[in-house]
Amino acid sequence: MNTPIASIGIGTVMLAILKREIALGMRQKGEVLTPLVFFVVVASLFPLGVGAETNLLLRMAPGVLWVSALLAAMLSLQRMFSTDYADGSLEQMVLSSTPLGLLVLSKALAHFLLSGLPLVLVAPVLGLQFGLDSRAMGILVLTLLLGTPTLSLIGSIGAALTLGVRGAGVLLSLLILPLYIPVLIFGAGAVEADAAGLGIGGHLSLLAALLVLSLFFSPLATAAALRISLE
Repeated sequence: MNTPIASIGIGTVMLAILKREIALGMRQKGEVLTPLVFFVVVASLFPLGVGAETNLLLRMAPGVLWVSALLAAMLSLQRMFSTDYADGSLEQMVLSSTPLGLLVLSKALAHFLLSGLPLVLVAPVLGLQFGLDSRAMGILVLTLLLGTPTLSLIGSIGAALTLGVRGAGVLLSLLILPLYIPVLIFGAGAVEADAAGLGIGGHLSLLAALLVLSLFFSPLATAAALRISLE
């Protein structure tokens, strides 16, 4: 006897969406590798361009690495819902008994695991090019670990609003870049504050607060935007 759809737990549905997104990402390795390669190339160009002046590289490192990670994370945002929109899966998600916001949360988590987490793991290697010590690289990784999920959650709103729109890539950038600025400021600021001998607790607390707010509000806003896009 088949199990009724209504009896399937919400957690099971969310996990199925997460596994599906990761499996699709692994099949299309170009979509996973493109943000990572972009991050490595852009971050590596700065030491080559400004030379080997240690003090200058140390001052530049937090901002350069954070801006590079932010731009790299944006590259795959447009595809977050486009495939589901094209094959009709998105309409099924909207009509599903599972709250759309929770399904959106699963897709945003998958985006972080495929596009954000690799950037976090590669960041220490790139930090060596700028002469960062182990403490600075640890703080950088921690800020990226707190900040990149927020980028995925906020980016999901822009991806939903621009779904099916011509020139969506440019419009998406214009919509979400202003929302990314606080994450960028507090993420890069934590490394700079530690280098100046100041405390980093405030920066980390604000990054964590932005993550919590994004976890609560972004799925709701994205779900509303998806319904508008499908009308």
